[in-house]
Amino acid sequence: MSNVRFDVHDKPPIGQWVPLSIQHVFAMFGATVLVPLLTHMSPSAALFTSGFGTLVYILITQGKVPAYLGSSFAFIPPLIAISANYGIEYALGGAFAVGFVYLLIGGIIRAFGLGWMDRFLPPVVIGSVIVTIGLNLAPVAMDMAMNDATGYNGYYVLVAVVTLAIAIICAVLLKGFFTVIPVLLGIIGGYVFTLVVGWIWPSHALIDFGVVSSANWFGFAKFALPKFALVPIATFALVSFATIAEHLGDTLVTSRVVGRDFYKDPGLHRTLAGDGIATSLAALFGGPPNTTYGENIGVMAISRVYSVWVIGGAAVMAVVLSLIQKFGALLQTIPTPVMGGISMMLFGVIAASGIRTLVESGIDYSRKRNLIISSVILVIGIGGGKLLFPISEALEFKLEGVALATLVGIILNLVLPRDIEVNGASKDKQDKLGQAAASAE
Repeated sequence: MSNVRFDVHDKPPIGQWVPLSIQHVFAMFGATVLVPLLTHMSPSAALFTSGFGTLVYILITQGKVPAYLGSSFAFIPPLIAISANYGIEYALGGAFAVGFVYLLIGGIIRAFGLGWMDRFLPPVVIGSVIVTIGLNLAPVAMDMAMNDATGYNGYYVLVAVVTLAIAIICAVLLKGFFTVIPVLLGIIGGYVFTLVVGWIWPSHALIDFGVVSSANWFGFAKFALPKFALVPIATFALVSFATIAEHLGDTLVTSRVVGRDFYKDPGLHRTLAGDGIATSLAALFGGPPNTTYGENIGVMAISRVYSVWVIGGAAVMAVVLSLIQKFGALLQTIPTPVMGGISMMLFGVIAASGIRTLVESGIDYSRKRNLIISSVILVIGIGGGKLLFPISEALEFKLEGVALATLVGIILNLVLPRDIEVNGASKDKQDKLGQAAASAE
């Protein structure tokens, strides 16, 4: 580990500590504030809960895991759906319950290991659900990119395309640290473009700084307290299975980057507990659910700085930024088509990461079992499938979208026999043919 600049417990000199932490703030910033902007939550609250949650995570994992927690994209569909049907308070209640699911799964993993996860949530289910999450959000991205309050708007399309183009160019052409912040650079570029066009042609002005001038300089974000109901809790709990799998993957990648086995020390039960408690606390403060951020893992891999002090410094900076109300007001001036343009790439990346999970796991779609599970998950999740159970005249149980697709995928995986014939050949025969081919090579 001679190439490590600062190891996990090293505290850099203050002259290096601050800029190193600022790098992580830039890496997490674009995605962390994008989730609340898409779900009509407070960006300042998201920044606060992101920073505070990261500090809690570091404390629970005994300062052994350098991971930054930001807003989770996987929970955007349930946040939007539950907020529309029940109100944002009930969406926060569902998010609060996610923390207890994480604690439960962490306890089971500590007691029985990880083997049972492969039985309930194999890659064919998790990968298909992640694809569904990304594609389920596609209409949201296109609506923001194309439509204003009256319908289709060609200028919106132009702004969205410019924003998307800037993000893609930055991701493909830039080197080093800049490769991990194309989302932030795309938002800044689209914002500046919209601002310049608005100055030249006032009829196309989309940015109003009135909300910034009227905001106070400092103060706490407007927090919303959660409320609880069965359907929101069930919905978020089901979606959390996909984010738990994401957590396992991020923790594994972080272990490989840092050169330590975080599965064993401090243990998955602690990393899951840290992630879950941070998410529950975020809901109490009106912020979206948290998750470990791959962007910040990328920064560590590039910089070879694995210090939890650096991650903690970034968390403190996020909390401070959340207290600057004019900064939060400025975030709210980001035009809708700018968010639409960047979402066209981000939501596609989510779906592509699901495809990557399926490919890297070696899922064989010549097996009818895998084909059926993925197909049903995708159609239910993307097609808007729902189940309604009237409980009384004023109350009904409704499960829909990604949550329903996840539940159906889990059930299919448990009930479908594992030796379904594949093109006339049994699974055992296929395995023997595969072994023979491997021997021949």
